[in-house]
Amino acid sequence: MQSALDKALADHRILDDFYGRVPPAPRRPPMRELISTLLSHRTTHADEELAYDRMLEAFGDWEGVLRAPLEELIHAIRTTRWPATQAPRIQDILGRIKAETGGSFSLDFLADWPTERAMQWLTDMPGIGLKTASLVLLFNFRKPVLPVDAHVHRVMQRLGVLGPKVSVEKAHLMLLDLLKPVLDPEELFNFHKHNYWHGQQICFFQKPNCPRCPLKSFCAYYEEHYGAPTPAALADTPAHWDSAAWGKLPH
Repeated sequence: MQSALDKALADHRILDDFYGRVPPAPRRPPMRELISTLLSHRTTHADEELAYDRMLEAFGDWEGVLRAPLEELIHAIRTTRWPATQAPRIQDILGRIKAETGGSFSLDFLADWPTERAMQWLTDMPGIGLKTASLVLLFNFRKPVLPVDAHVHRVMQRLGVLGPKVSVEKAHLMLLDLLKPVLDPEELFNFHKHNYWHGQQICFFQKPNCPRCPLKSFCAYYEEHYGAPTPAALADTPAHWDSAAWGKLPH
């Protein structure tokens, strides 16, 4: 029987080939990563982007957002799920960043901080959990952390890397403890991206596309629902993601 580490590393190796390597480059600047991820909670990507753009169009810059009348800020980010909750959080976060930097709205100082200190500082702020903090630290500063969202969590549970009762919050610590000794930040970045895509594109919450899945040979969910994979089922598994046939992978 494969150990949790063996399964996680097999997942990493197979999905690395299936989806292709991703250069560990930031997808957006640190401040945008932080605030946009906060706005994205239970919100579509399009609505998150609209809220972010409207906010800066309305108030000009971070100083303007910090000083904005609360009701006006709530209105500007109204396409998010909880604008009345997120608006005061954003202003609190901006105030803390301004105080930490002596007036500049920048997170660049986190590059020089130890990972544990940076993680604690971020998660001490309202609305910033392990996932958001991990995204900022891994994507922007290449710290050895691992963001675990609902997609990564679901894939790891179905494979049997995580137990069925392990929460998303606890999964951050368990998976990082498991993988940090063997994967550097670039590998952790790819582990996150590939499993994020896999949960979005194949390992759906409802009716996962198990026949297409390249992980079926050691997936506990597959064996429970389909039995041990047959040679024919394994032979029919695609070797790589076909973007022309199935669509382009998301950001």
